[in-house]
Amino acid sequence: DQVFRITPGNDEDVRALKKILGHMKVDLWQPNSASLIHQNATVDVHVNRNDTQGLHSRLKQERIDYVFISNLQKEIEKQTGYRSSRKRRSEAQYDYEVYHSLEEIQSWMFEMNQTHPDLVDMFSVGKSYEGRPLYVLQLGKRSRPQKKAVWIDCGVHAREWIGPAFCQWFVKEAISSYQYDSVMTRLLDQLNFYVMPVFNVDGYRFSWTTDRFWRKTRSKNHKFHCRGVDANRNWKVKWCASSHPCDDTYCGPYPESEPEVKAVAKFLRKHKKRIKAYISIHAYAQMLLYPYSYKYATIPNFSCVSAAQNAVTALYSAYGVRYRYGPASTTLVSSGSSIDWAYRNGIPYAFAFELRDTGYFGFLLPESLINPTCTETMRAVKAIASGLLK
Repeated sequence: DQVFRITPGNDEDVRALKKILGHMKVDLWQPNSASLIHQNATVDVHVNRNDTQGLHSRLKQERIDYVFISNLQKEIEKQTGYRSSRKRRSEAQYDYEVYHSLEEIQSWMFEMNQTHPDLVDMFSVGKSYEGRPLYVLQLGKRSRPQKKAVWIDCGVHAREWIGPAFCQWFVKEAISSYQYDSVMTRLLDQLNFYVMPVFNVDGYRFSWTTDRFWRKTRSKNHKFHCRGVDANRNWKVKWCASSHPCDDTYCGPYPESEPEVKAVAKFLRKHKKRIKAYISIHAYAQMLLYPYSYKYATIPNFSCVSAAQNAVTALYSAYGVRYRYGPASTTLVSSGSSIDWAYRNGIPYAFAFELRDTGYFGFLLPESLINPTCTETMRAVKAIASGLLK
């Protein structure tokens, strides 16, 4: 398999490229729908081995510029290959700088809950389509009952493995730096964090066992053989009813059709008086986005804008990595997104992070970059949470 990075230079290229991709079975990485292709913006397309030659000759024929990104099979093997270090016995030996399967992540959650009862509480908000529990960790000092809270979810899209790696990193850092780091101590004393390391549990497991580039949930569609719904297009806000069940961005048969979305929405609705920030971790693009996603309009809440600015500055301070920030609609208009839903339901700070990188590795971010990616993102999330205390 290959990933083509294509840059259409003018409107004619854009039209030709849409036509070419429309006639082939391809996996669009960026943007995630052909309708969003425009000139001078890079397009990353994952193509299986049988179609590589065909796409190559069509692009050549149309004189459209492209490069290959990497040999996917080699990169995949690097990340899922057997390592003796994967067989962990205790939390002390748990390696936060490798990607972990769903089973490993869930065992780790149980362990965190047992080892740190003063700071961690584990519970389930419901069950997935395939019947797996949807676990969440609550972090925070049990000082007073009605503390303000921050929700963080990772792994909404199955193939974005850096997401669950960040959620685990966040929990580890929060717990290990409590009482040593004054900012983290204040945050855990005064706020609760609800952290959901893997939102789309069925899809994430499928991305380990069967298809590394699976994105959607795994629900069945009665009319089509295609499975799954884009869990970030299934929220009850300006919901779209148009995309095809076989599309990667399919919104589902109706809002909250996915048990995972329904369960999280129910929990957030129940606690919306206390939850002041909603943060969803995605990849890839190096961006920090806030509402709205479905229309080109600035939100009246300017504190979101300044919080984003502070977060991006904090992130940059770690390794000089630049993130763009702005309303989600400026990069990708989409309906039914979780940040729009959260904002519409009274959660004043709603953010989606698109973590590293900008496309060289794409969804196959090497494990050697887990540490720097999580370290810088940690600064940004702490900056947003600290803003809530002001």
